[in-house]
Amino acid sequence: MKNKGLLFNIQRYSIHDGGGIRTIVFLKGCPLACPWCSNPESRLAVQPTSWVKNGKKETVGKWYDVETVVNEVLKDEIFYRTSGGGVTLSGGEVLMQADFAAELLAELHDLGIHTAIETTGCFPVDRLAKLLPYLDQVLFDLKLMNAADAKRVIGLDVNTIKENFELAAAYRDEIDLIPRVPLIPGYTAVQNNLLEIIDYLNRLDIKEVHLLPFHQYGSSKYEYLGWNYEMKDSEPLSKKTITEIRELFENNGIHPNVDGLE
Repeated sequence: MKNKGLLFNIQRYSIHDGGGIRTIVFLKGCPLACPWCSNPESRLAVQPTSWVKNGKKETVGKWYDVETVVNEVLKDEIFYRTSGGGVTLSGGEVLMQADFAAELLAELHDLGIHTAIETTGCFPVDRLAKLLPYLDQVLFDLKLMNAADAKRVIGLDVNTIKENFELAAAYRDEIDLIPRVPLIPGYTAVQNNLLEIIDYLNRLDIKEVHLLPFHQYGSSKYEYLGWNYEMKDSEPLSKKTITEIRELFENNGIHPNVDGLE
């Protein structure tokens, strides 16, 4: 065990981000610039961040070795066993700390703990390939599918995303691959983008998607960081709009699960 990882949160008793009761391990660092990011403290380089919260300056991010993280998450092992849960690595972008993530997942896998990651697949495929042998589930975000829009808005290379997604799809006999679409007003939740996602999933014969409606839960974090929050005036999608998006996927042969509603 030689790798250390920079974490900014370990969240217990989560019922999202994978099946059953889960512990979510949040890894620091993300190269993307999504205007709607709900964990802005995770962005940029793999290094601690400072913010001012409730008038106090705090450091966000702490280095852990694999053994310490394993011992921490095993405190909740009984909940994983009884609920069909496990451990999910989130971020940030997990692939930014791929070596640490692979070592941690390997330890958890050997212990029989169900393992999952949340990823955007925004790095070369060799990083995801390191993780796949130790994964039971991949929660894969599909955001903007138009190459020019993705590059301009969030700095995303769509071809890289597709290479990673298709690599994960090649492991579908061993790994549960769940595509997820954050429904962001004016960005991802527009018909042309949704139809591109539907076409892509159908070409790969993937018949399930998780839809993640936009929320403002992370807005206060931008104030702590002293950053401008571009989405501060954006309203969550209406129930009518979410229903229409669900029906769009259903009518095209893909079952939509809306986070928080099912």
